[in-house]
Amino acid sequence: MTDPVPTGPQAEAAQGRVALWLDPEDLRWLARHCCCAEDAPQEVKDRCGRLRFRAGAALHKDGH
Repeated sequence: MTDPVPTGPQAEAAQGRVALWLDPEDLRWLARHCCCAEDAPQEVKDRCGRLRFRAGAALHKDGH
């Protein structure tokens, strides 16, 4: 596993993103939690899935 590469607001903005630092416990919750209603549009479910995946990937990359 490679060490995480530090990031900052300017580096994230250059990629069209917003830097966000969360406590690992908050990321764990986000990676497991989905609040989509059963009848939510697929677009909403896909977005929730992407957020949960990225939260889990951030934890994995950081060794949590």
